[in-house]
Amino acid sequence: MALNNTFNNVSSSSVASKHPTNVGAIILSLVFLLGFPGNVFVIWSILARARKQSITTLLILNLAIADGSLMALTPFFIIYLAMKKWVFQTAMCKILFYLCLANMYASIYTIMLMSLYRLVAILWPLRISPVTGLKTTLRVLAVMWLLVIVASIPAIIFRDLHGDPIVCDSFHKYDSDMVMQYMLELVLGCFIPYGVILVSYICILRRIRQSKFRRRIRSEKLILAIVLTFCLLWLPYHIINVVQIASALCKEKSKIREMLEKIWRNSRPVTSAIAFISSSVNPVLYFFAGKSYIRREGLEFMARLFEGTGSDSTSRKSRQNSQNSRDKEKDVDAVMLKDKGRDSLTNSSSNAKPVKNGK
Repeated sequence: MALNNTFNNVSSSSVASKHPTNVGAIILSLVFLLGFPGNVFVIWSILARARKQSITTLLILNLAIADGSLMALTPFFIIYLAMKKWVFQTAMCKILFYLCLANMYASIYTIMLMSLYRLVAILWPLRISPVTGLKTTLRVLAVMWLLVIVASIPAIIFRDLHGDPIVCDSFHKYDSDMVMQYMLELVLGCFIPYGVILVSYICILRRIRQSKFRRRIRSEKLILAIVLTFCLLWLPYHIINVVQIASALCKEKSKIREMLEKIWRNSRPVTSAIAFISSSVNPVLYFFAGKSYIRREGLEFMARLFEGTGSDSTSRKSRQNSQNSRDKEKDVDAVMLKDKGRDSLTNSSSNAKPVKNGK
């Protein structure tokens, strides 16, 4: 998932490849024009216009910050692809790819937390408050960012300038180092979060099918759209990572290795640019989900949307709590009626006069 791989091990011949890099530069330019202002608008809507902060709103804010930060770095990579060489300093090479890697990890793990939150909200609605309070959520996000910061360190260690023309890519003395680094990224950025997301939504769909009331809730549809879009846009990128690992495991100078290296080198710029789209598409999804608010709320339509998605689980919980309260009240009333019945029978029997000789 990491941007350490975004142009990972892109050799001079790969960057100099005309058509893939030109296509990648065009895609990144469109992504920046759409994604940067879109994510800034989402952040503004939540911080300045949202009247209440829910768990869903907080997670969406965290995702928008990660995506917006990545979009702010996009112009550097557009220049890199357009000029087909790295024109910045070595420090910029390491820092930019490190920041990209960290923000990309943050995006997928935030989406994973969204899926887990929906799972808890649907399967255990009565326990959602103590488990997913605002303080608990902030602590979880802090731990997540700490892990992201540590997991992104390989981008600084292996990233460097070399080649002619000069490129900024990862340098490994041994194929085993490259395999270890890429496998770590696949496990942390693909297998673990995608596995959690998949299991979460399988459980959610099973519960919805078992439920008597299958009313679709806006937040569930919106978050599911975010998850599916993100996974589809990152799928080509992860496939190319697997291809690159396979090429490193092949024997040197073999035909299979040469073929695999050609595939990942020519595909890397385009698949990486497609992966960048995932950071710009969320504001578009929010727009279509909240278009019913536009006429009524104007520029505040997105804030009202997030307030609505955040209240879905709460309202569902309150409905269930109220139903449970009504059931308890009925049980109490039934017990009281039984007690009154016993008391009346006891009083009637004690007040009755004894009958003697049949009289």
